[in-house]
Amino acid sequence: MSTSDDAPRPLVDQSVLDRLRDELEEEEGYSRVFVGNFIEYLPQRLGRLRLALTTGDLEGSMDAVLSLKTSSQMVGAERLAALALELENEIRAEARHADMAVALPRLAATYLRPITQCSRQTMHRLQAQCCPGAKR
Repeated sequence: MSTSDDAPRPLVDQSVLDRLRDELEEEEGYSRVFVGNFIEYLPQRLGRLRLALTTGDLEGSMDAVLSLKTSSQMVGAERLAALALELENEIRAEARHADMAVALPRLAATYLRPITQCSRQTMHRLQAQCCPGAKR
């Protein structure tokens, strides 16, 4: 498991948050709500991913990892999005030639811990940068 480039991606890309504020007219507080929703739903996204991988559910795994990747990209959670992309690529590669009942739980063993750790770090960083009053 390694990212495509040597330098680690930032936990949160501030430029994405700035662009989100501009696009959502920050004076109304929409970006805070948007990021707050990401933080609130992240545990559910991780739970769906864990369940799908550990039960060998290919369709559910792809749906869950794509949801995690896309939502992470939208709030600038670059490191988390990169981990999700890496897992997505591994799932796609395994789907071509492996027994998914074996391959997906193996991928769970490799990826869930780093994704979960990165998720926690990302939530804390987002709360500090964007939503100081958000739930932890």
